[in-house]
Amino acid sequence: MKKLSSKLCVAAAAVFMSATSFSSAFAAELKIGFSTWVGYGPLYIALEEGFFKEEGLDVDLVKMEDVKTRMPALSAGRIDVAATTVDTVLGFTTEAHPLTYLFAVDDSSGGDGIVANKDIASVADLKGKKVAYTEGSVSQFFLGALLKDAGLKVSDVESLNMTAGDAGAAFVAGQVDAAVTWEPWLTRGKQAEHGKLLVDSSTTPGLITDIMVTTKEAYASRGDDFKALYRAWSKAVAWQQANPEAADKIMAKGVGGWLEEAEVFAETRAGIVYYDSAKNESFMDPANADGIMKTIKAAAELGKEAGLFTAEVDPASMIASGVISK
Repeated sequence: MKKLSSKLCVAAAAVFMSATSFSSAFAAELKIGFSTWVGYGPLYIALEEGFFKEEGLDVDLVKMEDVKTRMPALSAGRIDVAATTVDTVLGFTTEAHPLTYLFAVDDSSGGDGIVANKDIASVADLKGKKVAYTEGSVSQFFLGALLKDAGLKVSDVESLNMTAGDAGAAFVAGQVDAAVTWEPWLTRGKQAEHGKLLVDSSTTPGLITDIMVTTKEAYASRGDDFKALYRAWSKAVAWQQANPEAADKIMAKGVGGWLEEAEVFAETRAGIVYYDSAKNESFMDPANADGIMKTIKAAAELGKEAGLFTAEVDPASMIASGVISK
């Protein structure tokens, strides 16, 4: 009987140890939520090339296409990190669940733009015209910033709320005077007989920037994991820069969807710039007036003006300290 009890104890201990190990591994898992976008491709390089493992991370890459699902999931703790644009974060940070910016991942450099009728010579000429874009999105932020520079407001145009794809299609069909959209609709729009590319994001560096964000609560408890995530990202971008063709294949396969072909992925990637460690050191520095601070301030001003949110934000306090190590 004693011998049997001893064996049972050993078995029970083994089960306990196994359960404990599983629990620890699960607790260390880092869930990252993001949409199907070329800018997030290096995450799959970090997975494929083992950079996450090198940094001691167990990462779960979770596709969450709708930002209105992704950001609440972050606040609720169902994911640990969300990827979205700098401006979008401001619409979801609250006093109860404050968010914090970790590091930048990509910048739109021609990937976003406005296609317009050929008789529209400048952004100022959009006044009173029918302009299609997605309300509450980065497209509205982009449009608002350009209109402000031209001395106008979004209320000065006739807005039609559509997805970026539907906006581009409506323009090609001649149903609107202009559309704020991205590829492939920028190309299709300027190829239309009545169309032209009015402006694109290559003229506004740092304005449309994708970023990794988490809750301040999560950062306080798992700061080292987020710093490791940044190091893995930086390694992945460096690898992409050294191996662009191989990288496109890995990223296209991982991101999938409409970007599953490496050739299509490469064409779309030409409209963005990945943030490596050097770019992050500059952009995320609160002392850099032309970095993320400028983008947050512009987004806060335009967001309130458009009635997208009312939260008061202190830009500097939203940047997680210590993530970017020089």
